[in-house]
Amino acid sequence: MFPSILIVDDEASILKSLSGILSDEGFEILSATNGYEALKILEDELPDLVLLDIWMPGMDGIDTLKEIKKTHPSTQVVMITGHGTIETAVNATKMGAYDFIEKPISIDKVIVAINNALNFRRLEEENQYLRKKTIERNSITGSSPPIQELKKQISITAPTEAWVLISGEHGTGKELVARMIHQFSRRSEKPLVDVNCAAISHELFESELLGHEKGAFTEATAKKKGKFELADQGTIFFDEIVDMDLKTQATLLRVLQEKKFQRVGGDRTLTIDVRVIASSNKDLTKEIGAGRFREDLYYRLNVVPIEVPPLRERYADIPELAELFLAQIAENNGVPVKTLSKSAVEMLQQYSWPGNIRELKNLLERLMIISEKDTIVPEDIPAPYNPQRSEGQGPDAALFAFDRLKDAQHAFEQEFVRKKLKQFAFDTAKTAKRIGAEKSYVQKIAKQIK
Repeated sequence: MFPSILIVDDEASILKSLSGILSDEGFEILSATNGYEALKILEDELPDLVLLDIWMPGMDGIDTLKEIKKTHPSTQVVMITGHGTIETAVNATKMGAYDFIEKPISIDKVIVAINNALNFRRLEEENQYLRKKTIERNSITGSSPPIQELKKQISITAPTEAWVLISGEHGTGKELVARMIHQFSRRSEKPLVDVNCAAISHELFESELLGHEKGAFTEATAKKKGKFELADQGTIFFDEIVDMDLKTQATLLRVLQEKKFQRVGGDRTLTIDVRVIASSNKDLTKEIGAGRFREDLYYRLNVVPIEVPPLRERYADIPELAELFLAQIAENNGVPVKTLSKSAVEMLQQYSWPGNIRELKNLLERLMIISEKDTIVPEDIPAPYNPQRSEGQGPDAALFAFDRLKDAQHAFEQEFVRKKLKQFAFDTAKTAKRIGAEKSYVQKIAKQIK
């Protein structure tokens, strides 16, 4: 299918000559002698590009351009201008015209301008498609009431410039929430820079965060931009900020307050404009009380708090999540997709999921590998997800589904408390005393079970 071009000019000779030449070049041609006629054709035909004369009686080219961009913003417009109207043409490009061509018209210039404009439109469409796929990939799956409320909070918060503190257990999808907030923000065309607070040592944190100049320290063999500099005009995400030590917290607070810094070993002051999103798997108010987190930093970050619900509070989403993960796993490994039987889904909905979404995804990947059938049934599901296999099984096999020691420790701790609660008939005071834990922590887990 050939691109279609609408030529709008009140000079019959120009319409005729351009129509003939561009038809010979393989374009489908539409023509109009004034702005009103052009707008009507646009409604009916939706051409790929408009060649638009600036000076026309009645509705001139500028007014026509305004209407085109208002009703058909993706349609590319190349302006045609006579001598002495260059300033007007330049203003037209600021209003959305892709380019302008001076009279007398050079056919070579016209064809170059048309091809450039059509290529630009194709790139825009590709970018829109990729953006749509990115949004889909980063969207939160599920329609349970807790997830509907979470999506509502994100839709309200994302378009603002407010800083966000995301709380939730390990594996609930806090990073996904951060990506959604960035994707729907006014900064979405700029970078989203992740800072894994648990993975960066204190010795190198300032260098990672602020960057360094060549020779600032032994390993600094070249100048390096820091995370803040890379995130300028965009969003910086501090993943598990609770793992940041107090000294580094002080450095971070100073930068957030002043919005300027110097690279390590440098003397030039850099100014930044970033939106800050942070996440934590722990209650930061308790960390403040224990002296492990700065209160002033907490209040700086906690402008809009968002809590991500654990999987045990959204069991209704498990079928949809399982279908999505199985499809992704199959695509990544180049194998046919498998499904879960209804009874297998129901079995997974009975489990407490201390590792949350991450644990579910890891289990499904494991089932995709070990199951030889197209449909995964309860008999394929191992302990502790399968109650019939849980009793007398030794160490929980689920712990080996985690990628990080910290996540496995957290999952074991939660499951250990649950089993002890059952052992002591849900007497939270007795359970807490026997296992040496805080009563409030045991009570919190007891509420999750009931």
